[in-house]
Amino acid sequence: MIESIAPHGGKLIQREVSGAAREEMSREAKSLPGFELRDFEMSDVEMIASGAMSPLEGFMSRADFDSVLRRVRLSNGLVWSIPIVFARNAPELEHVRPGGAIALRGPDGTIHAVLRVKELYPHDRDAHAEQVFGTGDEAHPGVARVKKAMGDTCVAGQIDLLCGRRYDDFQEYRLPPRQTREYFLAKGWKTIVAFQTRNPIHRAHEYLTKVALEIVDGLLVHPLVGETKKGDIPADVRMRCYKALLDNYYPKDRVLLSVFPAAMRYGGPREAVFHAIARKNYGITHFIVGRDHAGVNRPDGKPYYGTYDAQEFVSRFTKEELGVEIFKFENTFYDRKSGGMVSEKTKPEHAEPVSISGTQLRQMLLRGETPPVEFTRPEVAHILMEDARRQAAAGQ
Repeated sequence: MIESIAPHGGKLIQREVSGAAREEMSREAKSLPGFELRDFEMSDVEMIASGAMSPLEGFMSRADFDSVLRRVRLSNGLVWSIPIVFARNAPELEHVRPGGAIALRGPDGTIHAVLRVKELYPHDRDAHAEQVFGTGDEAHPGVARVKKAMGDTCVAGQIDLLCGRRYDDFQEYRLPPRQTREYFLAKGWKTIVAFQTRNPIHRAHEYLTKVALEIVDGLLVHPLVGETKKGDIPADVRMRCYKALLDNYYPKDRVLLSVFPAAMRYGGPREAVFHAIARKNYGITHFIVGRDHAGVNRPDGKPYYGTYDAQEFVSRFTKEELGVEIFKFENTFYDRKSGGMVSEKTKPEHAEPVSISGTQLRQMLLRGETPPVEFTRPEVAHILMEDARRQAAAGQ
């Protein structure tokens, strides 16, 4: 197959087992020590197996873990920003040894994968949190996951996926890297920009994706649908918003909507690099990094990261190192004075921005008020209002 862009590391990893090999490995797995996967770990396993995390073939070794924390690179020098580890407390791993294997199960007991144990090593959770998230504050959802949901010992080794999760949502949009690459090839797209989102696409997002689409052949709208924090808009609601927006306001022959199965880490600058690399594996050539990419607020409402920290961090790496070109956009908004969308770079003097905070938006939706069209399209507003009423009726 002619690739639109080489995967990270040069090879698209494939760790999904099928046929006779799968049957044999499934029999073997029944006698192995078993560990139940947490939701974010299942996402990691599936992404490793599909090649979305190429060049990783499994959970990281100590050399890679330490190098990623210190250098933002794998031990071989390849750029990588987020540790991908499977960690449990030492007593749980009493019978696990290098050279052995463990079965990775779902909550219902289904054996999803086998992990071939190469190494066990101490999981420095404090360093993990401080280096990746820039804080040890357990109010940060990423830090809380590292310090509370992960154990003190990492288990490194290759994984073999025997059986993925059975999904009953977004079936037609769950395209692994091989399928998105085939789609781009069939469309004849040579340049593709990806847009990462965990929120509905509002007018500002629409504007910057269309600016990007002026430059490239195609747009991949790639919403994250893995585990997110409490309070984020549910994936099913967001998907309805994306479909309504794309159906009415985008050229159908130049946009692909597909879901990104990763768990959200809220890692700000480092997660921006990870998001770019993962999308590169899906076959894109350009990636959008906007304001406060993958950011999250403190309990007092103040952000953990600066508005453009992610853009500055991504700029540490050359296009050749990342393998994708980064589109960096500044704050964008509707300006009443000029009657259109502008950014900090293009706004006129004495601009009159239409600005609505997340809190204000939620209050408007709960009151049944339609947000202004300068902020969000009516079709999206209608879906969000319906969901707000549903949550209010359910006491959520």
